Amino acid sequence: MNRYSAHDKKVKILATLGPAIQSENDVRALVINGANLFRLNFSHGDHQDHAERLNWVRNVEQELGTSLGVLMDLQGPKLRIGSFTDGPIMLVKGQRFYLDLDSTPGDNTRVNLPHPEIIQALEEQMELLLDDGKIRLRVTAKNGTSIRTEVLVGGELSERKGVNVPEAVLNLSPLTTKDRRDLSFGLELGVDWVALSFVQRPEDIIEARKLIQGKACLMSKIEKPSAVEHLDRIVELSDAIMVARGDLGVELPAETIPAIQKQIIQTCRHNGKPVVVATQMLESMRFTPAPTRAEVTDVANAVYEGADAVMLSAETASGAFPTESVSMMSKIIRNIESDPGYQAHLDVNRPVPNATVEDAISCAIRRVSGILDVAVLINFTNSGATGLRAARERPKAPILNLTPNLSTARKLTLAWGIYSVVSPEFAQPIEITPTALDEAKRLNMASPGDRVVITAGIPFDQPGSTNLLRIETVL
Repeated sequence: MNRYSAHDKKVKILATLGPAIQSENDVRALVINGANLFRLNFSHGDHQDHAERLNWVRNVEQELGTSLGVLMDLQGPKLRIGSFTDGPIMLVKGQRFYLDLDSTPGDNTRVNLPHPEIIQALEEQMELLLDDGKIRLRVTAKNGTSIRTEVLVGGELSERKGVNVPEAVLNLSPLTTKDRRDLSFGLELGVDWVALSFVQRPEDIIEARKLIQGKACLMSKIEKPSAVEHLDRIVELSDAIMVARGDLGVELPAETIPAIQKQIIQTCRHNGKPVVVATQMLESMRFTPAPTRAEVTDVANAVYEGADAVMLSAETASGAFPTESVSMMSKIIRNIESDPGYQAHLDVNRPVPNATVEDAISCAIRRVSGILDVAVLINFTNSGATGLRAARERPKAPILNLTPNLSTARKLTLAWGIYSVVSPEFAQPIEITPTALDEAKRLNMASPGDRVVITAGIPFDQPGSTNLLRIETVL
């Protein structure tokens, strides 16, 4: 392998690029230490910043000879209160406080809420959360232009703080004017994934797909209680899911988040859709070169639960130890994957296969790799669909995808256990077995005497037609 081993772990690392990553060399260091794909956070930075960072990724991808995915994360609607006449105010438990459409600066009795859709959706006894849940209000009355609330949890409140409405579904598109502009730019740049924020219902996914027009894969961020309620349908309509524990942890009780995380991971695995666990995974490494024991356990639990990928946010985007954060996450992943209990847990929780040829072959792959000592599973693929079905089975051996499509390889950087090689010759290989074995040996994924499993679809030019399985020994 070129300089490093890209396939020494099955769970992938999604690293966010930001001001802490200042050059192509920094991106290369992240990849060498275990990053598999990169997030461009469009809540921060301008288009020129994101274009430069994506260019760094593409240059490193070419240099190292490994596929690297790029995800653009759309900001989504940001619901905020207005300003105050004399600076921050202090709210006291039990007091009355109004939020209204009046744009004049507020005081200790009222503040502007420039979102009529919130006022429209709220009902009496519903709660509002301000400033990431630090302030809690209960609605006691409303009319067309204002709501009267009682302060349940008080404290200091300054201008432009965020508003969360966990108990209502807002008549609001997840795509703002800014998001649409950013999306057009990102698709022109050639991002592989688009992460959609503020998903409330299945219709939001349909709206986004119309704009994306198949130019990138769609990842839905689960960060609203209503998205959890519609989880099955949202997973079905999406290409992947992100467990966005930041906003989800504001809008739902913190103690419910671990169970919801497990539910989302299980639903995604059942549907064969990649799932990313995100937010504060190694948060302390923004400031220190080592994580807390609780953070290590958090990452380990996501791996044990069967996540396809784990994400670093501020740790790599703006933290003091971005490379160390990726390295630490890689060490945690490799350690868990070396535990025999990890594979046993994945096997016990495997989903029931569908009655299709592709699932029958994918299920057989898992069984064969469990019975025989298989070094690698080699799959010829065009669209990547068969690779995703194989990854759904969580086999013991890594999955090597041989594809003629660079876009497919980049998309699959998110998926558990899959590593791809791109070459035009994989579209119509002259000989399947020699080609597969040569690639496995070249990548040091198999040695003479090792067994490998090879899958392909005949004829090659029909996506989703996998119907061949061979067990071969490397000579």
